[in-house]
Parts: sequence; structure tokens; C-alpha cells
Amino acid sequence: MSTGTAIEWTEVTWNPATGCDRISPGCDHCYALTLAKRLKAMGQAKYQRDGDARTSGPGFGVTVHEDALFEPLRWRRPRKVFVNSMSDIGHARVPTEFVARTFATMALAPQHQFQVLTKRPRRLRRLLESQKFMDAVWTEMERLSEDNAVPLREDVRKRVANWNALSSWPLPNVWIGTSIESDEYCWRADELRGIPAAVRFLSLEPLLGPVPSLELSRIDWVIVGGESGPAHRVLDLAWVRDIRDQCVDLRVALFFKQVGGLTPKAGGRLLDGRTWDEYPDTADMVGV
Repeated sequence: MSTGTAIEWTEVTWNPATGCDRISPGCDHCYALTLAKRLKAMGQAKYQRDGDARTSGPGFGVTVHEDALFEPLRWRRPRKVFVNSMSDIGHARVPTEFVARTFATMALAPQHQFQVLTKRPRRLRRLLESQKFMDAVWTEMERLSEDNAVPLREDVRKRVANWNALSSWPLPNVWIGTSIESDEYCWRADELRGIPAAVRFLSLEPLLGPVPSLELSRIDWVIVGGESGPAHRVLDLAWVRDIRDQCVDLRVALFFKQVGGLTPKAGGRLLDGRTWDEYPDTADMVGV
């Protein structure tokens, strides 16, 4: 089943994998790690594997869920789908074969726009640039399209046989993004630029400092937000203004999620008297 979400820039979340490890300061107050601990205590089956206490926690060990793979194929109404809000598809312990199956599922659900966000863009770039990986995605698509137990739209099932995998790569309904919290991690945007993707986006949240090294060429969308919670780190709107100005100059869509504070809504969403709720132009995107 789909999971509704309070995340402003998407509509539903889909978690074929769960669990992760903290790798940079933006992970320090990870909401997913805290939520996983609570879900484990509630007996949720997806969250019974513990991660390394140094980098992860109770219920947050990396786990793949084959039974969750086909959820988007059952959703008829088009949606924006945040992939792995409780994990990172680029994590080394998410098997390559499972990443390929995840991409095959997204290819077979062209009615949706999938938003894939990673803090590990180097691994994702190596995969998505690889002919071997593309072949694995195509092989899985063929297998699924021939399995009548898979809840696949009949028009998509029939069209797979005539689909040219190479001409339809990157997948037109899959957006790829990476997270950057401070100038030290602007290299992730460089890796993202090398990833074949219909839409490339940056999540600058929680933004923990100015990002003077940030370069937005070949980036289609930028999400910016401050941190919330009892131990939140304060957002300086001057940092956001610098990003906004670059987005305006380069005509990059900007979504300013929140100022942050004790609660997500404490600081509001205004930047110099207005909200920024822009999305990338996907008018030219087509399905399988």
C-alpha cells in the first residue's frame, strides 16, 4: 500500500528497502533512524533488523523487501513517489540486483514520477552508466511482463516487447537527486551531473552552512530547507538567498521547504515575503 507523507515536495513514499548508516553531518538528526526505532518497538516487520550502533540503530539495519517491489504497479492514479524515504538506494548493502529490480518496477509504472534521492551518488552513477546494469533492468522488465501474477497494466505489458531499452534510457519518469548539507559536500552535485537522468535534483536539507562552491549547471530542481526538532541547527536565510539567486539566474526550479525550528512549521516557509513551490518542467517526459 502507498504511504501518505508530510514531505511537502512529494505525494507518497515507497520503501522497497529500509535502513541506512549515517555518513555526514546532515545525518546527525536523521528522522528515519528515530522512526525506525519506534516502528521496531511497534512490531513492524520491515524494521526488525538492527544496524551498527555507531552509524545506525535499532530497526535501521539495511534490509530489502521483495514483497514491496510491486506496490507502485497497483496505483492507477499518477503520483509523485519518493523512493526509499527510509533508506538510500545507493547504499553498498543494497544489492545491485535489487537496485535493478527497483528500476525495472519504475520503468513499468510510467504513470508515476519517481524521486530517487541518495547521499551516495558515486555508486549510483557507476550503476546507471553501466551497460551491464541497463541489461539487468531490461531482463527484469521482460521477466515481470511475462508473469501474469504481477499487477501490470496491460498496455504496458504489451508494449514491453517492442520497447527499445537503449533509446528509453535514462528512464523518463525517474528523477535522480543527491543531498548536500554544506560546502564540503558540493562534490555530490558533480557526481549527479554525470548520472544519466531525466531530471536531476538537489536536496539542500538540512542546510547547515553557506555553499559558495555549489554549481547548478545541468541541475533541474533544488529543494532547500532548515532543520527541525529539539536539537535543530539554525538556518541563516542569507545562505538560502544565495541559492535562490543562482536558481533565478539559471532558471532552475526552487522549492523552499521550511525555515525550521523546534517544529517543522515553527519558522514558516517565507523567503523575503514569498513562498517558493517550483517544480521542474516535465512536459516533454513520456512513458514506456
